[in-house]
Amino acid sequence: MTHLSKLMTGTALALSLSALAVSADTIRFWTTEEQPERLAKQEEMAAQFKDMTGIEVEVIPVTESDLGTRATAAFAAGDLPDVIYHTLQYALPWAEAGILDTDAATEVIEELGADTFAPGAIAMAAYDEGTASVPVDGWTQMIVYRKDLFDAAGLEAPTSYANVQTALDSLHNPPEMYGFVAATKVDENFMSQVLEHVFLANGVSPVGPDGFQPLDEGKTIEVLEFYKAIAEASPPGDLYWDQSRTLYFSGNAAMIIWSPFILDELAGLRDSAPPTINDDPTSTDLASRTGIVTNFAGPSNPDGAAWGDVRYFGITTDADTDAAMEFAKFSVDEGYGQTLSIAPEGKFPVRAGTADQPDKFKALWATLPVGVDKIIFIKKIFFYNSSAA
Repeated sequence: MTHLSKLMTGTALALSLSALAVSADTIRFWTTEEQPERLAKQEEMAAQFKDMTGIEVEVIPVTESDLGTRATAAFAAGDLPDVIYHTLQYALPWAEAGILDTDAATEVIEELGADTFAPGAIAMAAYDEGTASVPVDGWTQMIVYRKDLFDAAGLEAPTSYANVQTALDSLHNPPEMYGFVAATKVDENFMSQVLEHVFLANGVSPVGPDGFQPLDEGKTIEVLEFYKAIAEASPPGDLYWDQSRTLYFSGNAAMIIWSPFILDELAGLRDSAPPTINDDPTSTDLASRTGIVTNFAGPSNPDGAAWGDVRYFGITTDADTDAAMEFAKFSVDEGYGQTLSIAPEGKFPVRAGTADQPDKFKALWATLPVGVDKIIFIKKIFFYNSSAA
C-alpha cells in the first residue's frame, strides 16, 4: 500500500469514527406535543438531559395525525428517529412491523421496576413477553357539563345514558343552547375517542379475553340510538373538538365530551382559547358553573366505564439504543417532573413513584403549576389509581 493510500485509508477511518461519535452524542426525538409552550418545556427537558449525560436531544415536532405515515416512511428509508412519543394505538402495530425495539423498552421498564408503573399501561402494550414501549403519561376523558343549569332544572348529573337524554329534553333550545356537542367528523381521531367512550359505557367492546369478539347486537343498538340522540341535539355540520370547546366556552352548550386538557383553558389561563361566556377572558365564572363526570353508564352496563388514553416513548430499531434508553429512563425518572409539567392538567403520571418512594411522582404531580399564559397552583383532585390504565 502506498503512503497516499495509507493516508487516505487513515483519513476515511478517522472520519467514520468522528461520524459515529457525533451520532452517539445526538439523538432525535419526535413529539406530538407541538404547541409552542409545550415544545419549550421539552427543550428544557432535553437541556437537563444533556447536562446530566452529555447527550444532545433534537426535539422534532410532528403533527399527531401525520405520525403514522411519517413513521412508516422513515422506517422504509431507514431514517427513524431514536425515540417517538406516541399513542397506544401504534404500540403493537409498530412492534409487529419492526419499527420498535421492544427489547430496549422492556429493559428500561425492568431497570426502573415494572411494578412502579400502572399495570394497565404495561398490560396494554404487552408484546412477546415484554413491553412494546415505555409508558409516559395518560388522561381520562370527561363529560363536561353546566352544573348550574342542571341544578336549576332539578336534573341528575350526566352519569348515564338516561340522565343525559333527560337533560337533552330539558335543556336543548337551539341556537341559544344546544343540549350536546357530539363529535360527528368521522375522519377526526376525536370522534373515535368519544365513540369508544360511549360504547364502553354500555359494556360494548370488539375485544374480549381471547382477542376480537363480535359486538353484542342489542347493546350496540342501544349505543347507536344514544349517539344518534346526542348528535341530533348538536349543531349541524361536521363537529370535532374545536366546535365543542368553542360552543361550551360561549355558553351555548349544556354538555360536551373532552379531555382534561380543557381545564386550564376553562379557568381562563390560556389566551389563545379563552372562555367567551362574558367579556372577561380571564374569568373563572364558567369554571364555577361547570361539573365533570369521568364514568358514565349505559342501560346494559349499570357500573359504567371510563375511557383513558396512555402515551408512550417508543425506542426505534434505527436508534442509538443506549442513548435512547437513557433518555426514556430519564423522562420517567429524574426528569419525570419536567415531563409531566408540559401540561399537568392532562398528563397524569402512569408511574406513581420509585421502589423506595412509591408516591414520589404522584405527590410531585399534585404540586405542578397549571396554565400557559397565566399560571396558578392548584391541588389536583383527580383520583389517581395505580392499577388503572
